[in-house]
Amino acid sequence: MTPEPDASPERGASKSGTGGPGLRVVVVGATGNVGTSVVRALADDPQVGSVLGVARRIPGWSPPKTTWASADIGREDVQRDGRTDGLTRLFRGADAVVHLAWIFQPTHQPSTTWRTNVLGSLRVFDAVADAGVPALVHASSVGAYSPGPKDRQVDESWPTHGWPEAAYCREKSYLERALDGFEPSHPEVRVVRMRPGFLFKQESASEQRRLFAGPFLPQRLVRPGLVPIVPDVPGLRMQTLHTDDAAEAYRLAVTGTARGAFNLAADPIVDAEVLAGLLDARVVRMPLRPLRTALAASWHSHLLPASPQLFDAVLRLPLMDAGRAGRELGWTPRWTADEAVGAFLTGLRNVAGMDTPTLTRSLPGGGRLRELRTGVGERP
Repeated sequence: MTPEPDASPERGASKSGTGGPGLRVVVVGATGNVGTSVVRALADDPQVGSVLGVARRIPGWSPPKTTWASADIGREDVQRDGRTDGLTRLFRGADAVVHLAWIFQPTHQPSTTWRTNVLGSLRVFDAVADAGVPALVHASSVGAYSPGPKDRQVDESWPTHGWPEAAYCREKSYLERALDGFEPSHPEVRVVRMRPGFLFKQESASEQRRLFAGPFLPQRLVRPGLVPIVPDVPGLRMQTLHTDDAAEAYRLAVTGTARGAFNLAADPIVDAEVLAGLLDARVVRMPLRPLRTALAASWHSHLLPASPQLFDAVLRLPLMDAGRAGRELGWTPRWTADEAVGAFLTGLRNVAGMDTPTLTRSLPGGGRLRELRTGVGERP
């Protein structure tokens, strides 16, 4: 872990050159799909004096009010004598920590994702308490929810036991239980849990193609008129929103006083009909088993990075009622769900990205060939 020098100014004051007096916010996992939007939203808020972006690799991107620190929360050496001294040093003096750090790959090595996503998150939670940070905003997910209905929407009281076969859902669910224990032990920390649907924006398209579709998708050809069919399988109904809208909810949580869990989703519900409309394609009803078998075979053959268990989870996730975010945060999405997916599809065709190691248009040192060398879901 390599923090920037003097990364812990007093609470309520920003570092010299990063903005005037105001809230000091630390964003862990600041260079990905959600992190870049959250950093931008915070930097644009006059209530925020400075943002410290924490990531494994420092980006070339330089938003206003923002400085950077390098840290890998998944590494054992973040701890010293059983305490998260390195993270604590970064967090000391902050008014809020927004925890977004997450890895999806390698799907063939769930112990690796567990080490970063679960053990790393526990280090973040402990460091928030050790540093005396008054607010923690944590990125949970619709994936934390137990299987639920597709014909009605559930609120934040729906059980968060996940879908146990999918690593992503297991990890998100485990952290919900961890926060259930953290909150009564640290009542001085205002904890907010964001549970968004699937998040899309144009700049994240290349990264999401790498994470979920892999190197064999000809992304420039994913355009209206060139994709002939969209399969309609049982359970294919999900909720999406634009990443910038999710970032606005995070900003409101940081600058306000709300606590607890908040569902985040936009209308309409995305199903095969909506996807077909975006792609000018034909909807074809398809039984689940052949499609699921093909996905499993592609994953086991290292042709596809997304696991079939994640597909199983998507078909079982409940539809969420996002009314509480509107009532208590004052949050309203500006993008419709189909507009968010449309932005992603535009980014896919244009090979969009950003100047961060996570959102880069193409991996350095080989691009898609490098993706193949990592085994497509086998190694990060």
